[in-house]
Amino acid sequence: MPKDFSRTLRIADQIQRELADLIDHEIKDPRIIKVTLTGVEVDRDYAHAKVFYTTLGSKEENFLVEKGLDCARGFLRMQLSHRMKLRSVPQLHFIYDKSVEHGNYVSRLIDEAIAQEKQ
Repeated sequence: MPKDFSRTLRIADQIQRELADLIDHEIKDPRIIKVTLTGVEVDRDYAHAKVFYTTLGSKEENFLVEKGLDCARGFLRMQLSHRMKLRSVPQLHFIYDKSVEHGNYVSRLIDEAIAQEKQ
């Protein structure tokens, strides 16, 4: 495995851990509730980071969480710069992760099919 690739993964993991801690303990925005970070992808040049998240709320609450995270983006990036030893901290791009929602949907379909088969 190339050295640069493993460093990118380590940085992505550290960003995810630090952001999760910051969101839990430092963010006071009431819109940002029930947020789980599911992953972080960092570009090879470390200029941008895609931060994938999911929530347990309704579509309206998801919209509010998205707006809250967008507003907190600068604060979170500044806090990351204090916590991490990087030459430059990547720009953060928050992306809603639909995989959990999709998994719940598929699970529900399977449960319904099993219930119908038993009848």
